[in-house]
Amino acid sequence: MFTRQIGIDLGTTNTVVFTPGKGFVINEPTIVALNLPDNKVLAVGKDAKEMIGRTPGDICAYRPLKEGVIADYYITKAMLTYFIRKASGSFNLWRPDVVISVPAGITPTERRAVINAAQEAGAKNAYVVREPLLAALGAGIPINSSSGNMIVNIGGGTSEVAVISLGSVVCWSSLRVAGNKFDQAIIDYIKKKYSLAIGEQTAEAAKIAIGSALPLKNKLEFEIRGRDLPSGLPKDVLVSSNEIAEALNPLLLEIAGSVQNVFNQTPPELVADIMEKGLIVSGGGANLKNIDEFLNRILGVEAYVAEEAILCVAKGSGTILSHLDTYKKTLLNKSS
Repeated sequence: MFTRQIGIDLGTTNTVVFTPGKGFVINEPTIVALNLPDNKVLAVGKDAKEMIGRTPGDICAYRPLKEGVIADYYITKAMLTYFIRKASGSFNLWRPDVVISVPAGITPTERRAVINAAQEAGAKNAYVVREPLLAALGAGIPINSSSGNMIVNIGGGTSEVAVISLGSVVCWSSLRVAGNKFDQAIIDYIKKKYSLAIGEQTAEAAKIAIGSALPLKNKLEFEIRGRDLPSGLPKDVLVSSNEIAEALNPLLLEIAGSVQNVFNQTPPELVADIMEKGLIVSGGGANLKNIDEFLNRILGVEAYVAEEAILCVAKGSGTILSHLDTYKKTLLNKSS
């Protein structure tokens, strides 16, 4: 069966692809491995991620998106080509319509770069939609109602906070503090406390396994392996969930501050709606243990983690595709 519509959650860390009728067909890291002498693409997604920190000098694994926007056009186009072909099928005769998520704070130039890259990668029409709208749709929020709703989408490169009413974003904040900065904070913490050098994948594994926004009474533990800086030899260290919470606390406070700033801009009637219903947390960062309780303590507003939080944006793109004509008013741009 040929695919004529594709929804892409183009994330800094992971890319999730949704097609109507099939559901989620791809969920892979946003990484491309290149052979440096001739700039040839060797691997994309999971295969490329396995190469991080393990490649010889003439092969490099790139993250073509930085903080939610395209940092390398050529590599992004190669990656989109791979994902669109994989989702469409090998012998698809039609160029598909593609809906792609972009940060709320994207500039017109950055938006045009995404559209051009998608067209050159094989899309017939490329639509870009602001991430908070897609996340809200995917979380089951009735975005077209006159009542106010708040979504906090913590992704890999950005944390997007938005108040949505009547199918549009009323006010928003896009903070370039999210999953990748969480990983770096863990790397820095372990280096400072244990004089141990660890890589991105090790930090990410610790975050996923025992990451918590608040200290736990029954703390969890995770063994990490790295290079002891004084001796230069391999070394194992047992890290607790409370240490991860300590490492992440400054960044989580920044996210809470961003939410507070959005409240300061929000009309009082919509603030009252959000106080009554609570705010919704989506994205990969929503999987941090107790993130809802953390936001509730800081902000005094009930917080709820969306179901399948990491897939909300991709789900929202599926909703847009299913009702493309209805939702065209929420699209930021349509390719000409």
